[in-house]
Amino acid sequence: MKTRHLVDPQVWPIVEMLPTFEFARATLDQTRADSAARFANLLEIPLAPTIRTASRADGSEIELYHFDPNPGATARAALYHIHGGGMILGSAKDMQFGPSAMAAALGIPVVSVEYRLAPETPFPGPQQDCLDGLAWLAANAAELGIDPARIAVIGESAGGGLAAAAALMARDTAGPKIAAQVLVYPMLDHRTGGDACRWNNRSTGEWVWTRSSNRFGWEALRGDYPADDERKGWFSPALAESLSGLPPTLMLTGSLDLFFDEDLDYARRLVDAGVPVELHSYPGAIHAFNMVADAAISQAFNRDLMGGVVRLLKLSEPAA
Repeated sequence: MKTRHLVDPQVWPIVEMLPTFEFARATLDQTRADSAARFANLLEIPLAPTIRTASRADGSEIELYHFDPNPGATARAALYHIHGGGMILGSAKDMQFGPSAMAAALGIPVVSVEYRLAPETPFPGPQQDCLDGLAWLAANAAELGIDPARIAVIGESAGGGLAAAAALMARDTAGPKIAAQVLVYPMLDHRTGGDACRWNNRSTGEWVWTRSSNRFGWEALRGDYPADDERKGWFSPALAESLSGLPPTLMLTGSLDLFFDEDLDYARRLVDAGVPVELHSYPGAIHAFNMVADAAISQAFNRDLMGGVVRLLKLSEPAA
């Protein structure tokens, strides 16, 4: 089904900003370079980061980009940010604008993790990087002026899926306590777009991130993992058998996004498990629509996102 007529005209420029790629391993390096170049042209970041490091079990280091609008302040809430990119693209280094802008607007620290990408690092490497970075943040909270009981995880697209996975891993391994999870059109179900897809919604997934893209990203992340043991929800959060014990959740998605159905289903399951959920869906919104910042639905998205974080972390209202 063709859906051009359903797309909000104000967000249509995102299709030119982020054209659909035909992914292949042979050309993935060039695709990554092209993607990085697009993000390099975004607005200047409001706050420059301090680069911190956390250690993996093998002694190698994970870079963390730390944006602090008020160094020296204490007992603050914080956001732990995980960037998007379909599990195969992007970096915290190239995608600084979002976490920097949130730190400036909310007046709290935001820490963005430089996790490893698939297929070079398949499951569970990226998920473990995200959990290890979160553990570092919680362990160093006092030094950073952060209240460890008021750390929320946030991510968009693949980063939203990894944020959901980090919350599940933290719950299952008695890891850091998470105050909230903020999932922005999260990538949650490895079956979407493939033969085992549960949805096949005729109005979703035509633009920016398609069924073909999704199959490539998940296959790269999966490697040779059979997704049939107790870790399957860490790989693909939609496979988690129980969502009980997860933190209060804010979820935002678009009605034309490939992830629309899996996001709504995950929200429904969270509610069924007794987790408080705030859910927003935007009509005419395709994947990454909010990058067109002056569109009316992007402004609504931003109000909902910032207002939801304020409520979840009990902050003062952000500056307009």
